[in-house]
Amino acid sequence: GGGLAAGVAVLIKQLMPQIKVIAVEAEDSACLKAALDAGHPVDLPRVGLFAEGVAVKRIGDETFRLCQEYLDDIITVDSDAICAAMKDLFEDVRAVAEPSGALALAGMKKYIAQHNIRGERLAHILSGANVNFHGLRYVSERCELGEQREALLAVTIPEEKGSFLKFCQLLGGRSVTEFNYRFADAKNACIFVGVRLS
Repeated sequence: GGGLAAGVAVLIKQLMPQIKVIAVEAEDSACLKAALDAGHPVDLPRVGLFAEGVAVKRIGDETFRLCQEYLDDIITVDSDAICAAMKDLFEDVRAVAEPSGALALAGMKKYIAQHNIRGERLAHILSGANVNFHGLRYVSERCELGEQREALLAVTIPEEKGSFLKFCQLLGGRSVTEFNYRFADAKNACIFVGVRLS
């Protein structure tokens, strides 16, 4: 774990030390961030598998030492941001990246937004096209959330005629993109609703 980040950081800092090198990790498998926070490698209690190519429980000792010495910053991103980055890559250059391959772009987009960066030269590494074809449906649904164009709501409404209409009126004219109804009991209904934000 951490080999690509450590290797790139060492190379860049030897050749062009003025360039910032920023590591990106999936929020649900951020072993480098956990190690940096602790000051030494630690085992994560749980590792998310969406970006399976970077799903590591513990960073290696030597890669941690190199990352600690040479990285300028680290940023974590959630699965929805990774999905949005996968969509961006496909739309911009027709490249189909696996989630861990699109991780760096997702991190770069978040870093740009957090630091209000304009007019700078930025680069990211695109590595990995080992895409699970059946996972693309999940990606296509989640990228709207990652782009913050859609929100998913879990709501309990009264189990009575007109309740969903009242709920829709509260949305203020926003489009409902998805609707899932679950009968809870005679008094309540649990609904999951996708709502267009923009």
